[in-house]
Amino acid sequence: MDINAQTRFCGVIGNPVEHSLSPAIHNAAFQKLELNFVYLAWRVEHIADAIRGLRALGNFRGASVTIPHKVAAVPLLDEVEPTARHIGAINTIVFDGGKMSGYNTDATGALRALREGGARLSGQRVVMLGSGGAARAIAFALATEGAVERLDLLGIDDNERKALAGDLASKTAMAVHDTQLNEDSLKKVLPESSVLIHCTPIGMSPKVQDSCVPSSLLHPGLTVMDIVYNPRETRLLKEAAAAGCRTIPGLEMFLHQAAAQFELWTNRPAPTAVMRAVLESRFS
Repeated sequence: MDINAQTRFCGVIGNPVEHSLSPAIHNAAFQKLELNFVYLAWRVEHIADAIRGLRALGNFRGASVTIPHKVAAVPLLDEVEPTARHIGAINTIVFDGGKMSGYNTDATGALRALREGGARLSGQRVVMLGSGGAARAIAFALATEGAVERLDLLGIDDNERKALAGDLASKTAMAVHDTQLNEDSLKKVLPESSVLIHCTPIGMSPKVQDSCVPSSLLHPGLTVMDIVYNPRETRLLKEAAAAGCRTIPGLEMFLHQAAAQFELWTNRPAPTAVMRAVLESRFS
Protein backbone atom coordinates (compact mmCIF):
# COMPACT_ATOMS: atom_id res chain seq x y z
CA MET A 1 0.00 0.00 0.00
CA ASP A 2 1.31 3.45 -0.89
CA ILE A 3 2.19 5.91 1.85
CA ASN A 4 0.17 9.11 1.42
CA ALA A 5 -1.26 12.05 3.32
CA GLN A 6 -3.83 9.81 5.00
CA THR A 7 -1.32 7.21 6.27
CA ARG A 8 -1.51 6.72 10.05
CA PHE A 9 1.80 6.07 11.72
CA CYS A 10 2.99 4.23 14.81
CA GLY A 11 6.45 3.50 16.11
CA VAL A 12 8.64 2.19 18.89
CA ILE A 13 10.09 4.66 21.40
CA GLY A 14 13.23 3.50 23.18
CA ASN A 15 16.99 3.61 23.43
CA PRO A 16 18.40 1.53 21.82
CA VAL A 17 15.90 0.53 19.12
CA GLU A 18 18.21 -0.67 16.36
CA HIS A 19 17.60 -4.30 17.36
CA SER A 20 13.81 -3.99 17.40
CA LEU A 21 11.70 -6.34 15.29
CA SER A 22 8.54 -4.34 15.98
CA PRO A 23 8.64 -2.51 12.62
CA ALA A 24 8.87 -5.78 10.71
CA ILE A 25 5.98 -7.53 12.43
CA HIS A 26 3.61 -4.56 12.66
CA ASN A 27 4.16 -3.47 9.05
CA ALA A 28 3.54 -7.05 7.88
CA ALA A 29 0.31 -7.09 9.88
CA PHE A 30 -0.81 -3.74 8.46
CA GLN A 31 -0.13 -4.99 4.93
CA LYS A 32 -1.96 -8.26 5.54
CA LEU A 33 -5.14 -6.40 6.52
CA GLU A 34 -4.56 -3.71 3.85
CA LEU A 35 -4.55 -0.93 6.44
CA ASN A 36 -3.11 2.49 5.59
CA PHE A 37 -0.64 2.41 8.48
CA VAL A 38 3.15 2.44 8.79
CA TYR A 39 5.36 1.61 11.78
CA LEU A 40 8.79 3.18 12.45
CA ALA A 41 11.59 2.93 15.02
CA TRP A 42 12.53 6.03 17.01
CA ARG A 43 15.62 6.20 19.19
CA VAL A 44 14.60 8.59 21.96
CA GLU A 45 16.77 9.97 24.75
CA HIS A 46 14.34 12.57 26.11
CA ILE A 47 10.89 11.02 26.42
CA ALA A 48 9.07 14.24 27.36
CA ASP A 49 10.32 15.99 24.22
CA ALA A 50 9.26 13.02 22.08
CA ILE A 51 5.75 12.94 23.54
CA ARG A 52 5.30 16.68 22.94
CA GLY A 53 6.42 16.28 19.34
CA LEU A 54 4.12 13.34 18.63
CA ARG A 55 1.12 15.22 20.00
CA ALA A 56 1.65 17.85 17.27
CA LEU A 57 1.47 15.32 14.43
CA GLY A 58 -2.05 14.74 13.15
CA ASN A 59 -1.50 11.27 11.70
CA PHE A 60 0.11 9.81 14.81
CA ARG A 61 -1.90 6.83 16.07
CA GLY A 62 0.21 5.14 18.70
CA ALA A 63 3.51 3.80 19.94
CA SER A 64 5.27 0.93 21.61
CA VAL A 65 7.32 2.12 24.58
CA THR A 66 10.39 0.15 25.57
CA ILE A 67 13.59 0.43 27.64
CA PRO A 68 14.23 2.86 29.33
CA HIS A 69 10.99 4.87 29.09
CA LYS A 70 8.17 2.60 30.34
CA VAL A 71 7.89 4.22 33.76
CA ALA A 72 8.92 7.77 32.81
CA ALA A 73 6.20 7.98 30.14
CA VAL A 74 3.32 7.46 32.58
CA PRO A 75 2.96 11.03 33.94
CA LEU A 76 3.25 12.48 30.43
CA LEU A 77 -0.03 10.96 29.24
CA ASP A 78 -3.62 12.18 29.54
CA GLU A 79 -4.90 8.93 31.00
CA VAL A 80 -3.60 5.47 31.88
CA GLU A 81 -5.84 2.40 32.00
CA PRO A 82 -6.27 0.89 35.48
CA THR A 83 -4.00 -2.15 35.07
CA ALA A 84 -1.12 -0.06 33.75
CA ARG A 85 -1.61 2.55 36.48
CA HIS A 86 -1.53 -0.20 39.09
CA ILE A 87 1.72 -1.49 37.59
CA GLY A 88 3.18 2.00 37.27
CA ALA A 89 4.51 1.40 33.75
CA ILE A 90 3.18 1.39 30.21
CA ASN A 91 4.40 -0.19 26.99
CA THR A 92 1.70 1.11 24.65
CA ILE A 93 0.38 4.56 23.73
CA VAL A 94 -2.84 5.17 21.82
CA PHE A 95 -3.51 8.66 20.42
CA ASP A 96 -7.15 9.38 19.65
CA GLY A 97 -9.12 12.62 19.48
CA GLY A 98 -6.19 14.62 20.79
CA LYS A 99 -5.92 12.41 23.89
CA MET A 100 -2.90 10.24 24.66
CA SER A 101 -3.70 7.05 26.61
CA GLY A 102 -1.36 4.47 28.12
CA TYR A 103 -1.76 0.69 28.31
CA ASN A 104 0.39 -2.25 29.36
CA THR A 105 0.30 -5.40 27.25
CA ASP A 106 3.50 -6.84 28.74
CA ALA A 107 1.61 -8.40 31.64
CA THR A 108 -0.87 -10.46 29.65
CA GLY A 109 1.76 -11.26 27.00
CA ALA A 110 4.15 -12.68 29.59
CA LEU A 111 1.50 -14.75 31.37
CA ARG A 112 0.30 -16.24 28.11
CA ALA A 113 3.88 -17.11 27.12
CA LEU A 114 4.56 -18.74 30.49
CA ARG A 115 1.39 -20.79 30.49
CA GLU A 116 1.67 -21.90 26.88
CA GLY A 117 5.29 -22.78 27.59
CA GLY A 118 4.23 -25.19 30.32
CA ALA A 119 5.25 -23.21 33.41
CA ARG A 120 3.43 -23.91 36.68
CA LEU A 121 2.73 -20.64 38.49
CA SER A 122 0.02 -21.07 41.11
CA GLY A 123 1.54 -21.57 44.56
CA GLN A 124 5.09 -21.59 43.17
CA ARG A 125 8.24 -19.70 44.08
CA VAL A 126 9.52 -17.48 41.27
CA VAL A 127 12.81 -15.63 40.84
CA MET A 128 12.78 -12.44 38.78
CA LEU A 129 15.95 -10.72 37.61
CA GLY A 130 15.50 -7.00 37.00
CA SER A 131 13.07 -4.40 38.27
CA GLY A 132 12.35 -2.10 35.32
CA GLY A 133 9.13 -1.51 33.40
CA ALA A 134 8.69 -5.01 31.98
CA ALA A 135 9.58 -6.56 35.33
CA ARG A 136 6.90 -4.45 37.04
CA ALA A 137 4.26 -5.61 34.59
CA ILE A 138 5.16 -9.28 34.89
CA ALA A 139 5.47 -9.14 38.69
CA PHE A 140 1.99 -7.69 39.13
CA ALA A 141 0.59 -10.23 36.67
CA LEU A 142 2.22 -13.06 38.64
CA ALA A 143 0.71 -11.74 41.87
CA THR A 144 -2.81 -11.13 40.61
CA GLU A 145 -3.50 -13.53 37.76
CA GLY A 146 -0.68 -16.03 38.28
CA ALA A 147 -1.34 -16.63 42.00
CA VAL A 148 2.38 -17.04 42.68
CA GLU A 149 3.18 -17.74 46.35
CA ARG A 150 6.55 -15.99 46.61
CA LEU A 151 8.63 -13.74 44.38
CA ASP A 152 12.36 -13.28 44.90
CA LEU A 153 13.18 -10.00 43.19
CA LEU A 154 16.86 -9.57 42.31
CA GLY A 155 17.95 -6.30 40.75
CA ILE A 156 20.91 -4.02 40.13
CA ASP A 157 19.31 -0.62 40.81
CA ASP A 158 18.60 -0.51 44.56
CA ASN A 159 16.05 2.31 44.44
CA GLU A 160 14.15 0.81 41.52
CA ARG A 161 14.12 -2.66 43.06
CA LYS A 162 12.98 -1.47 46.49
CA ALA A 163 10.25 0.67 44.94
CA LEU A 164 8.85 -2.32 43.04
CA ALA A 165 9.08 -4.59 46.09
CA GLY A 166 7.26 -1.98 48.17
CA ASP A 167 4.50 -1.56 45.60
CA LEU A 168 3.98 -5.32 45.36
CA ALA A 169 3.88 -5.70 49.15
CA SER A 170 1.33 -2.92 49.57
CA LYS A 171 -0.91 -3.78 46.60
CA THR A 172 -0.86 -7.60 46.46
CA ALA A 173 -0.90 -10.60 48.79
CA MET A 174 2.19 -12.18 47.23
CA ALA A 175 5.22 -12.61 49.49
CA VAL A 176 8.09 -10.55 48.06
CA HIS A 177 11.77 -10.67 48.98
CA ASP A 178 14.22 -8.33 47.27
CA THR A 179 18.00 -8.20 47.18
CA GLN A 180 20.95 -7.27 44.97
CA LEU A 181 21.48 -9.35 41.85
CA ASN A 182 24.77 -11.20 42.23
CA GLU A 183 26.06 -14.76 42.34
CA ASP A 184 25.62 -15.09 46.11
CA SER A 185 21.96 -14.06 46.03
CA LEU A 186 21.31 -16.38 43.09
CA LYS A 187 22.85 -19.28 45.01
CA LYS A 188 20.40 -18.68 47.86
CA VAL A 189 17.17 -18.53 45.86
CA LEU A 190 17.51 -20.63 42.70
CA PRO A 191 17.71 -24.12 44.29
CA GLU A 192 14.24 -23.73 45.86
CA SER A 193 12.58 -22.01 42.90
CA SER A 194 10.54 -23.46 40.05
CA VAL A 195 10.53 -20.48 37.65
CA LEU A 196 13.23 -17.97 36.67
CA ILE A 197 12.27 -14.90 34.65
CA HIS A 198 15.05 -12.73 33.24
CA CYS A 199 13.97 -9.10 32.73
CA THR A 200 17.23 -7.21 32.20
CA PRO A 201 18.83 -6.25 28.86
CA ILE A 202 21.84 -8.50 29.60
CA GLY A 203 22.40 -10.89 26.69
CA MET A 204 20.54 -8.74 24.18
CA SER A 205 22.06 -8.24 20.73
CA PRO A 206 24.83 -7.26 20.12
CA LYS A 207 26.19 -8.44 23.52
CA VAL A 208 24.97 -11.99 22.97
CA GLN A 209 27.70 -13.67 25.04
CA ASP A 210 26.55 -12.03 28.29
CA SER A 211 24.51 -13.68 31.04
CA CYS A 212 23.92 -12.76 34.68
CA VAL A 213 23.23 -16.36 35.78
CA PRO A 214 26.14 -18.80 36.25
CA SER A 215 25.27 -22.00 34.41
CA SER A 216 26.21 -24.06 37.47
CA LEU A 217 23.15 -22.69 39.30
CA LEU A 218 20.62 -23.89 36.71
CA HIS A 219 18.90 -27.16 37.55
CA PRO A 220 16.36 -29.57 36.02
CA GLY A 221 12.82 -28.74 37.10
CA LEU A 222 13.43 -25.02 36.64
CA THR A 223 11.49 -23.18 33.94
CA VAL A 224 13.52 -20.29 32.51
CA MET A 225 11.94 -17.46 30.53
CA ASP A 226 14.18 -14.76 29.07
CA ILE A 227 12.23 -11.72 27.89
CA VAL A 228 15.15 -10.77 25.61
CA TYR A 229 14.00 -11.86 22.15
CA ASN A 230 16.98 -10.84 20.00
CA PRO A 231 18.76 -13.24 19.80
CA ARG A 232 15.99 -15.80 19.98
CA GLU A 233 18.14 -18.19 22.02
CA THR A 234 20.16 -16.15 24.47
CA ARG A 235 23.17 -17.53 26.28
CA LEU A 236 20.95 -17.94 29.37
CA LEU A 237 18.44 -20.05 27.43
CA LYS A 238 21.15 -22.16 25.82
CA GLU A 239 22.72 -22.93 29.18
CA ALA A 240 19.32 -23.54 30.75
CA ALA A 241 18.42 -26.07 28.06
CA ALA A 242 21.78 -27.81 28.54
CA ALA A 243 21.04 -28.03 32.28
CA GLY A 244 17.70 -29.75 31.63
CA CYS A 245 15.47 -26.73 32.25
CA ARG A 246 12.26 -25.98 30.39
CA THR A 247 12.93 -22.81 28.37
CA ILE A 248 10.62 -20.12 27.03
CA PRO A 249 12.08 -17.62 24.55
CA GLY A 250 11.26 -13.94 24.74
CA LEU A 251 9.84 -14.18 21.25
CA GLU A 252 6.64 -15.66 22.72
CA MET A 253 5.99 -12.79 25.11
CA PHE A 254 6.97 -10.32 22.40
CA LEU A 255 4.46 -11.80 19.94
CA HIS A 256 1.53 -11.79 22.37
CA GLN A 257 2.11 -8.26 23.67
CA ALA A 258 2.57 -6.96 20.10
CA ALA A 259 -0.69 -8.52 18.94
CA ALA A 260 -2.53 -6.76 21.76
CA GLN A 261 -0.91 -3.46 20.76
CA PHE A 262 -1.94 -3.91 17.15
CA GLU A 263 -5.56 -4.40 18.21
CA LEU A 264 -5.53 -1.26 20.35
CA TRP A 265 -4.31 0.85 17.42
CA THR A 266 -6.46 -0.63 14.66
CA ASN A 267 -9.55 -2.03 16.43
CA ARG A 268 -9.03 -5.14 14.29
CA PRO A 269 -8.05 -8.68 15.31
CA ALA A 270 -4.29 -9.10 14.92
CA PRO A 271 -3.10 -11.51 12.21
CA THR A 272 -0.91 -13.37 14.68
CA ALA A 273 0.05 -16.10 12.19
CA VAL A 274 1.59 -13.46 9.93
CA MET A 275 3.34 -11.76 12.84
CA ARG A 276 4.77 -15.07 14.07
CA ALA A 277 5.95 -16.00 10.57
CA VAL A 278 7.90 -12.74 10.31
CA LEU A 279 9.54 -13.35 13.69
CA GLU A 280 10.39 -16.94 12.79
CA SER A 281 11.92 -15.84 9.49
CA ARG A 282 14.28 -13.46 11.27
CA PHE A 283 15.75 -16.30 13.31
CA SER A 284 15.72 -19.14 10.76
